[in-house]
Amino acid sequence: MVLVFKHFFYRNYVGLSLWPFIFLKEDSLKKDEVLINHERIHLKQQRELLIVPFYILYIAEWLLRTLLYLDSYRAYQNISFEREAYANEDDMQYLSRRKTFGFLDYLTR
Repeated sequence: MVLVFKHFFYRNYVGLSLWPFIFLKEDSLKKDEVLINHERIHLKQQRELLIVPFYILYIAEWLLRTLLYLDSYRAYQNISFEREAYANEDDMQYLSRRKTFGFLDYLTR
C-alpha cells in the first residue's frame, strides 16, 4: 500500500518503506516506477528478515558506516540494503528472480 505524507521527509528523501507500507513525499511519485521498485525491494528485505531485525540491522550498519566514513549520508549510501535496492531499482523483474538474502552480496562491496 502506497501512502503520501508531504511533511514526513527530511531533505531530498522522497520515499520510505515501513512494512507493509510505502510512504512517498508527493502524490506524483506514485507514477515513478523506479522509486516504487526500490521501495518494494526494501519491503522484500524487511519481510525476509521478519521486519524488526531488518530495522535493527539497518540502523546498526548505518551507525557503523557513519563511524567508518565520518559522513552519515555516505554511510546511508553504503548500507547493504540500500546498495542492493539502488543497484536493481531499474530492473522491474528483479524481485521475481532475487535470491533470498540478496542484500548479503552487497555487504562487502
